[in-house]
Amino acid sequence: MKKLKNEKELVKKAIALGVEYGEKRGVVEFEATDSANDKLEYIYRLFVHDGVIQPLPEEQVSQKAIQHRLAMWASRQ
Repeated sequence: MKKLKNEKELVKKAIALGVEYGEKRGVVEFEATDSANDKLEYIYRLFVHDGVIQPLPEEQVSQKAIQHRLAMWASRQ
């Protein structure tokens, strides 16, 4: 897994786009007190369920891997 040059900014962009996607779809309402890790995991699971991104093998799912996968997705948006 090669780290992206601006991965932190892309993760923030992925969170913003993912929150908008989930709320527009009507499946979630995020609170201000929700942690970034909770949001990332929910967005990842939602995107996998909807077929927006390919799932990671279950034994490889971690916060770091989820962040990287969503950053890669955000870089193409």
